[in-house]
Amino acid sequence: MAYHVYIVTNKKNGVLYIGVTKDIARRAYEHKYKLVKGFSARYNLDKIVLLEEYTSINEAIAREKQLKHWNRAWKIELIESVNPEWDDYYSGLA
Repeated sequence: MAYHVYIVTNKKNGVLYIGVTKDIARRAYEHKYKLVKGFSARYNLDKIVLLEEYTSINEAIAREKQLKHWNRAWKIELIESVNPEWDDYYSGLA
């Protein structure tokens, strides 16, 4: 089973949300169509711009916590190192 840590946003250099899930296709769909009330729906966060895969839920949760403690500049640098155009990975997940 794969677990994913992801960053979702609304636009390049926009608001960032970091999450972890065992079902990335479902979670991406929920973000895209605002199916879960909360932070990501409130800020219209619907573009998956970073996606990391782990085989252990403990590893994934540890990475999520690590990223949440990073400053914004580090998060942006990470996104741009793997996705310089801030493309939405949603279409590859659906």
